[in-house]
Amino acid sequence: MLRLRAFRATNEKIVKIAVHPTHPWLVTADASDHVSVWNWEHRQVIYELKAGGVDQRRLVGAKLEKLAEGESVPKGKPTEAIRGGSVKQVSFFDDDVRFWQLWRNRSAAAEAPSAVNQLTSAFASPAPSTKGRHFLVICCENKAIFLDLVTMRGRDVPKQELDNKSLLCMEFLSRSSAGDSPLVAFGGSDGVIRVLSMMTWKLVRRYTGGHKGSISCLMTFMASSGEALLVSGASDGLLILWSADHGQDSRELVPKLSLKAHDGGVVAVELSRVIGGTPQLITIGADKTLAIWDTITFKELRRIKPVPKLACHSVASWCHPRAPNLDILTCVKDSYIWAIEHPTYSALTRPLCDLSSLVPPQVVAPNKKLRVYCMVAHPLQPHLVATGTNIGIIVSEFDARSLPPVVPLPTPAGSREHSAVYIVERELNLLSFQLSNTANPSLGNNGSLSETGKLKGDSLEPLHVKQIKKHISTPVPHDSYSVLSVSSSGKYLGIVWPDIPYFSIYKVSDWSIVDSGSARLLAWDTCCDRFVILESALPPKMPILPKGSSSRKAKEAAAAAAQAAAAAATAASANVQVRILLDDGTSNILMRSIGSRSEPVVGLHGGALLGVAYRTSRRISPGAATAISTIQSMPLSGFGSSGSFATFDDGFSSQRSPAEAVTQNFQLFSWETFQPVGSLLPQPEWTAWDQTVEYCALAYQHYIVICSLRPQYRYLGDVAIAYSTGAVWQRRQLFVATPTTIECVFVDAGIAPIDIETRKMKEEMKLKEAQARAVAEHGELALIAVEGSQTATEERITLRPPMLQVVRLASFQHAPSVPPFLSLPKQSKVDGDDATMLKEMEERKVNEIAVGGGGVTVAVTRFPTEQKRPVGPLIVVGIRDGVLWLIDRYMTVHALSLSHPGIRCRCLTAYGDAVSAVKWASRLGREHHDDLAQFMLGMGYATEALHLPGISKRLEFDLAMKSNDLKRALQCLLTMSNSRDIGQDNPGLDLNDILNLTAKKENLVEAVQGIVKFAKEFLDLIDAADATAQADIAREALKRLATAGSVKGALQGHELRGLALRLANHGELTRLSGLVNNLISLGLGREAAFSAAVLGDNALMEKAWQDTGMLSEAVLHAHAHGRPTLKNLVEAWNRVLQKEVEHTPSAKTDATAAFLASLEEPKLSSLSEAVKKPPIEILPPGMSALSASITIKKKPAPATQTSQQQPRKPLALEAPPPSGLAEAPIGAAPPSASAAAAGTPIGASPPDAPAATPGIPIGAPPPGAPTAAAIGAPPPTSEASEPASDDNAPNSSSGSNPDMIASADSNPATSARDTPAPDATLPDKPLAEVRHVTPDIQETSVPSTLPTSEPLV
Repeated sequence: MLRLRAFRATNEKIVKIAVHPTHPWLVTADASDHVSVWNWEHRQVIYELKAGGVDQRRLVGAKLEKLAEGESVPKGKPTEAIRGGSVKQVSFFDDDVRFWQLWRNRSAAAEAPSAVNQLTSAFASPAPSTKGRHFLVICCENKAIFLDLVTMRGRDVPKQELDNKSLLCMEFLSRSSAGDSPLVAFGGSDGVIRVLSMMTWKLVRRYTGGHKGSISCLMTFMASSGEALLVSGASDGLLILWSADHGQDSRELVPKLSLKAHDGGVVAVELSRVIGGTPQLITIGADKTLAIWDTITFKELRRIKPVPKLACHSVASWCHPRAPNLDILTCVKDSYIWAIEHPTYSALTRPLCDLSSLVPPQVVAPNKKLRVYCMVAHPLQPHLVATGTNIGIIVSEFDARSLPPVVPLPTPAGSREHSAVYIVERELNLLSFQLSNTANPSLGNNGSLSETGKLKGDSLEPLHVKQIKKHISTPVPHDSYSVLSVSSSGKYLGIVWPDIPYFSIYKVSDWSIVDSGSARLLAWDTCCDRFVILESALPPKMPILPKGSSSRKAKEAAAAAAQAAAAAATAASANVQVRILLDDGTSNILMRSIGSRSEPVVGLHGGALLGVAYRTSRRISPGAATAISTIQSMPLSGFGSSGSFATFDDGFSSQRSPAEAVTQNFQLFSWETFQPVGSLLPQPEWTAWDQTVEYCALAYQHYIVICSLRPQYRYLGDVAIAYSTGAVWQRRQLFVATPTTIECVFVDAGIAPIDIETRKMKEEMKLKEAQARAVAEHGELALIAVEGSQTATEERITLRPPMLQVVRLASFQHAPSVPPFLSLPKQSKVDGDDATMLKEMEERKVNEIAVGGGGVTVAVTRFPTEQKRPVGPLIVVGIRDGVLWLIDRYMTVHALSLSHPGIRCRCLTAYGDAVSAVKWASRLGREHHDDLAQFMLGMGYATEALHLPGISKRLEFDLAMKSNDLKRALQCLLTMSNSRDIGQDNPGLDLNDILNLTAKKENLVEAVQGIVKFAKEFLDLIDAADATAQADIAREALKRLATAGSVKGALQGHELRGLALRLANHGELTRLSGLVNNLISLGLGREAAFSAAVLGDNALMEKAWQDTGMLSEAVLHAHAHGRPTLKNLVEAWNRVLQKEVEHTPSAKTDATAAFLASLEEPKLSSLSEAVKKPPIEILPPGMSALSASITIKKKPAPATQTSQQQPRKPLALEAPPPSGLAEAPIGAAPPSASAAAAGTPIGASPPDAPAATPGIPIGAPPPGAPTAAAIGAPPPTSEASEPASDDNAPNSSSGSNPDMIASADSNPATSARDTPAPDATLPDKPLAEVRHVTPDIQETSVPSTLPTSEPLV
């Protein structure tokens, strides 16, 4: 519960301290009058200066500024050179300080039953007065220093301008009208209060005739009548009230009331807010007493001595839910922060904490005792208390996660009045609240627009709330810290007092107790009236630390007692017990113990699943034990020994190591079977479950994890919201409260593959159930179905990633403003300057609203300006009547408006009403429609987002594709690419048309550029149209894309290949052939050949390679497919290679270059040697040489050469056959390369050999030869069928590649492949594996036909 938030060690003791309300800034002054501004969140010093003496840096800086502005250095002494003297008070002043000071005064006055109506109504933000500056104000004896922390420029006001009297204290006065300038009041040593204007820097008013001694403290507050008052305390012991409503300047005001408060002088004064009562004044004096005064009668209510024999030097009003009885904090010069219980009743003083146990032991010297010299509580975050000590600055944090003892009740259907139950002073009370204005601006009616055309959602004024507090007259047994919760049905109220420990279950209808007992924790099931408690034995009574006792023995005794209590708590058998409440109001035990783990339970979390957190074993340091004992020594004050939702284990998280911080000690259990669900998780600080049990949020210290629960558990992501205290789900919206902000997280799980599978499974289950019902009703005849023509509509379900978007709704800070980086005005007209400021404000407000057609106001901001967060810990009630309800520690209800169109549209979309969101979008500036459409797309409403009028074409295309509106997607694409008129007349764009652009076709270039820019989108659109059978849309897109593909360099290679495939798929063969011809003319051989292959035109593919210089590909293709142009292609290819390797003469003509070139060339002695130079000759595998002569050898080849061939095994050239795998037997001798004429196919007989008859396989005897079969030739029985098979082979091949098959007349070798060859099977090997046979065949020439008696060996 208690931990050290920040610590800064100092050498001098800190005597003055002040905290900024909204920024994490502390300003302190030490005993040596050094002032420093410290950022306690980031542990950084922002500014330091020597205020008591002369700060040389400020002096030099001021001189340089005046020289830069062109001013002459004055003859007199500059104000920066005046010694400040002793620092009496330090403070911040800006718009935030001013706003929250006025808010505190008004809210305290509004608690009074006699408060006037304007105080109880919503509080309007005052006009800004400091124009974005953040002032640090230092009150010294001899001068006041005003330093702007933004520009680092300052203004020193010497006491000579304030009647030459020493300045001892100061207070900022609230302005009563917008035309007033910021005023600051200084208490003087002569008992006079002097008021300085921060615009003119002149004295404007004096408060005289009151004090006889020096003034020591000043404070403003507001009476219940609405009058602004100034109270002052002085060394004469008087407490004097003055009127702070200033009308005219230069008036000397006399006191309204004078009281004798303390003997020896008043030290400090503080305002205390009382729930349901008039505010009170608290004063401390030099007589060691503390007095409490009523602000209506100004009578003394009580006077006590908080700490005997020690005088208080600081006092603060405190209201923390973890300690509901403690109202006042005070400090004396010891190591404790003291708390005072209900001063008007018991007024018991107890030590809240011992600061010496928080600081690291090494910073305190062994013989040095810690002493507190000043203390301040954070005005907006009551869990933070800053103290100035003799060793440094200590910022303590008191259980930031504890919440007020209030819980909302479910609202009956149709009712506009809502209610909540809270505990105050040991009694249950009922709080009823509703919006006071009938025309609710957030409900979407016409009343949301004011007559001036201003949208109320953009204004900073909060909504007007009507609330009534009623007594139920039901007492509660204890007044310590309590946690309230309501069952899922709203019929039962559960209250647990963790420190007692005790719990009670009340029936809401008559407030009778239906169950009670001893328990430290309680949690509800969200699906039925079932709850779980952690039973606990009563802990042993801890010794109370006596007042003022700070001896070492007392600390040691307390530490020992704490360790004993921890051991006792560990040994105690605390069972997690489940109980259920039946309809008759009785409570029954369902399960006496859940879980089999031996570790003690430290947390219970209700919801759709029961979460149980176990304590992990960890050694407790002596310092921590001392701090624990300090807390445990105060059971009467609400700080018990046992843990709650914030146990003392979690209180020392700053001392944990990273390994301990992520301990897996949280287990989920089923409410039905009480069995564990899943594995162990890190313990969350709180859990929140959606009402539909679809989403779950687990909060940790620095982030919140969002999970999806249906159809199965899935991690969606985490959002960086730190120190969150609670949250409420509203469909797909999670409203989160942190100590400083209110956030809204919009969540959508998206669509994952498991969702599609689950959907199909559910549809199948529904179909089976329907069939089972039909069979049960009508028998087996019900399964007979009439087969008819059914159109199967297959819905395209696209996957969608999960989406998390965070929007900040409220915070403490003002809307950010740009500060003017100018020097502060020295002389100005007050009225004129304020009038200008007000005019700027009005212009800014008007600029946020633009009036649309039909008189509809349109918000031009994306989101509204952040609203003001209520002070202190909050209970988030949720969304009711279209606004977000909150309840604070003072049981005051606040409503946050959600009527800004940027928020309203998102809330409606998340709620599932996307149609209304589109209607509300008419009130949002069109420049923000893209952002809203992206949000709706992430939420799964692409079709509805298409109706937003202001979306861009690019986003409109994406939305149309997501929602399968392909016609609209095509229109967007044509508009974006400016290609609406392209591709209508001609299928493609010729090269001549591009080179000779006429005036009529000047727009073609822009259109082609647009198509190229969106080529991927065109391809996606074509694919989507093909998938949904919308051929006309795909054809329109193909026309444009084919036009762009005809331009050189326009489309990438993969885009051209995709275009060719899609053209062929749609049967656009004419457009595809035109594309091929255009690609050939543009030199894109690879893409042209691919397109021709898709077209099925081998000749065109070969032409594409040949015309673009890709001869190697052409040769390989012609050889593989037996093309008749092979020889010409090979010769052309070799000629090109020959040219590349031949020496080209050097461009230089000098002798040196020619000589070196001649040395490189080989010398030829004769012409015969020149003839012998081998030409370049690269052939595909299996092709005979082009330059060899015909040599016919009578003798068989030598054995050394023929041994490389496999005897009795014919060789075969591999070539892909047209229709099937059939091989030509190579029984005949291969033809000689030199004898083969150009154009002769491979494997045919040379010209001097007898001509082979078409249809007869190679190696078979000619018609006049003997009829015996050659080696490897087919049997004679198949010869009669050969012509028929040869004629049928081309016809039986694939029609898509007609040119890949050569005719039987021109290529008998190809036609012979279809002959069955049972004895010759071609092994499935690549060409490279049979390539070693080729040289032997080329060197050996034998007759084409062999007699049957002469085998080939």
